[in-house]
Amino acid sequence: MAKNAGERFGNVLFYGVILLLIYLVYRVFEPFLVPLGWAAVFGVIFHSVNKRLEKRWGPNLSAAVSTAGVTLILIVPSLLLMTLFVREGIEASRNIQASVLAGGYGGVNRAWEWIGTHVAAQNVVDLPGLVRQGASKLSEYLASQLGAVLRNIVLFLFELFVMLFALFYFLRDGEAIMKRIRLFLPFEEAVREKMLAEARDLIFASVTTSLVIAVVQGVLCGGAFAIVGLSSALFWGVVMAFLSLLPVVGPWPVWLSAAIGLFSTGHFVRALILVGICGPLGAAIDNILRPVFLGGRSSLNALLVFISVLGGLAVFGLLGVVLGPIVVATAVGVLDVYSNIENDSAAAVE
Repeated sequence: MAKNAGERFGNVLFYGVILLLIYLVYRVFEPFLVPLGWAAVFGVIFHSVNKRLEKRWGPNLSAAVSTAGVTLILIVPSLLLMTLFVREGIEASRNIQASVLAGGYGGVNRAWEWIGTHVAAQNVVDLPGLVRQGASKLSEYLASQLGAVLRNIVLFLFELFVMLFALFYFLRDGEAIMKRIRLFLPFEEAVREKMLAEARDLIFASVTTSLVIAVVQGVLCGGAFAIVGLSSALFWGVVMAFLSLLPVVGPWPVWLSAAIGLFSTGHFVRALILVGICGPLGAAIDNILRPVFLGGRSSLNALLVFISVLGGLAVFGLLGVVLGPIVVATAVGVLDVYSNIENDSAAAVE
């Protein structure tokens, strides 16, 4: 009896120590979770490229070259794009305020007044005031974000260094890391590999495809804004690229509002060009690229993509745009394989 009690106490103490160690390790890594998360995302995306380079140059040199490539191809342009995005966003919000104050959207205001008169006679919202307030808040928010980055430039550069440093090791030791992860999955080898393959296909089909299409849509619609002479084309292009990640929503609220603004100021040809490029041409590109990238793979449905992007943003910040769909796609892949196993077992019993 005393021996069993001693064994139980030893087990409780052992698992208590394990939980304490896990908690302490989490607290140690907590300040670096965001840069480590970005490093993991880039490591997954560039894993296949790094494996091809590894056959020629070995693991260390290939990982160093891949890390340098990620820095030059993605990170440096992203930093420049982020800076221009914030600056153009502030300029765009000020231009909207100035246009509303100058009566530049008279047609829209008249349409809104007609709606208030004939549809909602009471409690009509002051549209110009609402637009001015929204533009002012947007300008203040973007300015605060840029100011925060400048104030914490040393911390930002340090986190960037941590991300690149971690990316090098994720690329170099990716196979060893995955081998360790496989050991912790409580499934048979065949089932485990099937789960990982299913999750990998879902991640590629739902995340990579959505990101590529969003970038193409952002470039296309942002270019259309530049062609028709609208200001802050880069800012609106980035906004439309983000909206393209959201099913059903898409970039149409931005370009349609801009087209209505051009119509209301008498620029009919420019409005038609904008609608023609962002509307039918944008939809055609989506319908062409999506089947090419999916290639018969199953993907997440629109509701899961919508929730995963917005929920990922709420939980992980900007990293959630990528990490949210990855987490959901991985969970769906694991559940699909597990449910198929359960169905096969039930059928075998019957």
